[in-house]
Amino acid sequence: MPQVPVAFEIISLAVIVLILIGDIVLAYRRPHVPSTRESTLWVVFYVALALVFAGVLLVVDGPTHATEFVAGWLTEYSLSIDNLFVFIVIMTGFAVPKKRQQEVLMIGIILALIFRGIFILIGAQLIENFSWIFYIFGAFLIYTAITQAFGGDHGDQTDTALIRFAKRHLSVTDEYDGGKLRTTVNGKRMFTPILIVLIAIGATDVLFALDSIPAIFGITDSPFIVYTANIFALMGLRQLYFLLGDLVERLKYLKYGIAFILAFIGVKLILHALHENELPFLNGGEHITAIPEIGTVLSLVVIVVSMAIATVASLVSIKRDPNASLADLKPSHVEAERKRQAEEEERAQHHD
Repeated sequence: MPQVPVAFEIISLAVIVLILIGDIVLAYRRPHVPSTRESTLWVVFYVALALVFAGVLLVVDGPTHATEFVAGWLTEYSLSIDNLFVFIVIMTGFAVPKKRQQEVLMIGIILALIFRGIFILIGAQLIENFSWIFYIFGAFLIYTAITQAFGGDHGDQTDTALIRFAKRHLSVTDEYDGGKLRTTVNGKRMFTPILIVLIAIGATDVLFALDSIPAIFGITDSPFIVYTANIFALMGLRQLYFLLGDLVERLKYLKYGIAFILAFIGVKLILHALHENELPFLNGGEHITAIPEIGTVLSLVVIVVSMAIATVASLVSIKRDPNASLADLKPSHVEAERKRQAEEEERAQHHD
């Protein structure tokens, strides 16, 4: 398959980096809790930016890569929403001040882009040199889909082995000091809880990259399309976090839509692997051309329809039960919320 023109890749990445730098500067110069209107405008801006990028790609390079980008972007956007569930647990569990959550999320997104860039380079090399890796990717995605649909919630991300190790071996204060990573307590330099939050988010980013990278390689084999789809999906994640807020916790059918997409792409990868088969114990190492392949357009339709059905079903459920309370959330999220409320009450009493 022909690759995207190199000049377009360089210019696109340069523009994207400038936009990301601008977003970082805004997040750090104006720490605040975004209003619903502000968050909506930013989400719309990043969605429009992704669609403009797809349009320019269509003009410059034709429909193939443009369609792959849209399908990949929607897939990554769907999976990034799953990140929000865990981000809410982490932010709530560690009682991160609302005013500082933008900064923490921005760092988390930058870490995600770094980790996914590494995984994309590794994945591209594996695909180029070992075509059978599609069997493993496909099986892994199907397993992940089953776990997503029937394996329960993400667990308590504030009490993992990595977090416990960090707390044991690092001097960490109990209180935040604005947005500082280190502070001085009784003459001693110590880390603030922001470091632990960043460790938790970074570890989460790695786990989600393990799911998302095989998924998007099931749609396109272009590392550039894979990475740009990830970038555009993640760039608006910070604003989406504040826009959806607690609503994301109540979209209870969303995980089934995401699971179906993962399973679908897993099957697509296995069919592709069979079609391009090189394993000597299957069909004598010859391609199994009788195996049908799933096209990008069909993949795009399945992704859109799956997320639409899951979202609409969740919203209908919320409308039928508008008084859903904390008791309707997942057990780990309930515990995190209670922990946050208790810590806020304790700080208020200490302040008085």
